Amino acid sequence: MINLQVAVDYLKYRLKAKTRHGVHSPFAYRLVDQVIYDFHAKKIYSDIEKLRSELFLDVRNITITDLGAGSLLTKNKQNKISTLARNILKPARLDQLIHRLAEDANPSTIIELGSCFGITTAYLAKAAPNARVISVERCPEIAAITLENLDKLHIQNSELLVGNFDKLFPEVIRNSTDLDFVLINGKHPKEAILNYFRWCLPKLSKNSILIVGNIYRSQDMKDAWTQIKAHPEVSITIDLFQIGLVFVRKAQAKEDFVIRF
Repeated sequence: MINLQVAVDYLKYRLKAKTRHGVHSPFAYRLVDQVIYDFHAKKIYSDIEKLRSELFLDVRNITITDLGAGSLLTKNKQNKISTLARNILKPARLDQLIHRLAEDANPSTIIELGSCFGITTAYLAKAAPNARVISVERCPEIAAITLENLDKLHIQNSELLVGNFDKLFPEVIRNSTDLDFVLINGKHPKEAILNYFRWCLPKLSKNSILIVGNIYRSQDMKDAWTQIKAHPEVSITIDLFQIGLVFVRKAQAKEDFVIRF
């Protein structure tokens, strides 16, 4: 039923979605034209994608202790890394888009909830080598593989915090002057997503970008995305189906874009 609903939602999205030519906001047009639709291969992608391929073949078993409500994976039992990777990791083109968004934003701090075995973390760290990349992971054994992978890729500008999002994320926010770039990975209950958004909101500036993943993955995620879009302090959102981009630009007219990706 969930897969069928996602398919229906995707069909609706495709019928509604526009390309760059349907976007009249100069801010959104530049982002779509120069960043979202920059599909050129980049040398920096190759090493990370090689590591992704290795994860898909990794037969080691690890124990999942916490992946959040509604996970498709088995908690507190052994899971092969290869199986986990196929369930957890984003498609390469989506990770590469997130890389381009971070590169374009040129943030001083990047915060990521959910480490994705270090694949997305690596794309973020490579996009902004002078930034501080903070990744929060709830499962200790996924965190261990993440550290292993970041070491393989010689990533030096990231740090990994392991524990409960509801405890660690507010601490990270308190210790940050501004939230330049925030990525919420994974599938979460509606109230959790809305809490993460509310916690971030006071420190989002006109140059900040908040990315919410899996916005059509469940009814909870869809409801949370709808409420985020409707928030009076949110001026621009861009729905790319697999992720949603949120901008707080007070001088800008409120617009919600659905862009084909």
